[in-house]
Amino acid sequence: MDIISLIIFLVIGALVGWLAGNIVKGKGFGLLGNIVVGVVGSVLGGFLFGLLGITTGGLLGSIVMAIIGAVILLYLISLVKKG
Repeated sequence: MDIISLIIFLVIGALVGWLAGNIVKGKGFGLLGNIVVGVVGSVLGGFLFGLLGITTGGLLGSIVMAIIGAVILLYLISLVKKG
């Protein structure tokens, strides 16, 4: 992975984390938190979509999958924190 690919990966992760944070709790988590939520959420989304047999195409499909995974991740974290 070259430096440009890494930067794009981190920017998309930050965007996904920020969007998921806005959907779930109304605000983001800061730059580093957004990146972590976005990256972990994209992995979770890819795993769940794979289990369901859903495939996404292109950058937009991957971003939607990552947002859904990040929202699920934040929901699970909120359940654990409340319990």
